[in-house]
Amino acid sequence: MRPRKIPLRKCVACQEMKPKKELIRVVRTPDEAVLIDLTGKKAGRGAYMCGKVSCFKLAKKSKALDRALKQSVGTEIYDQLEQDFIAVEDEFNANKDAMDDDDEEA
Repeated sequence: MRPRKIPLRKCVACQEMKPKKELIRVVRTPDEAVLIDLTGKKAGRGAYMCGKVSCFKLAKKSKALDRALKQSVGTEIYDQLEQDFIAVEDEFNANKDAMDDDDEEA
């Protein structure tokens, strides 16, 4: 049996290609809201970032999300996203570790 193809995405901040499951998706919904999508299934335009706060700060500094989402992202939205990012970082990393453990067992 052929190995399954793993979808890759590029982090908008550090420009590294990584498996989709190792990145956090930030989505601009059809009603213009910008939020973090851990499921990866919300409707809207998405941008992917590494699960590191340093990458988020780089994206904020270079306005990478503005370009990726094709919408101006205000500083208050960046500040709110930063708080959300810090809050979900632990949960995201725990889920990633659990997936890595499952992959090793298979």
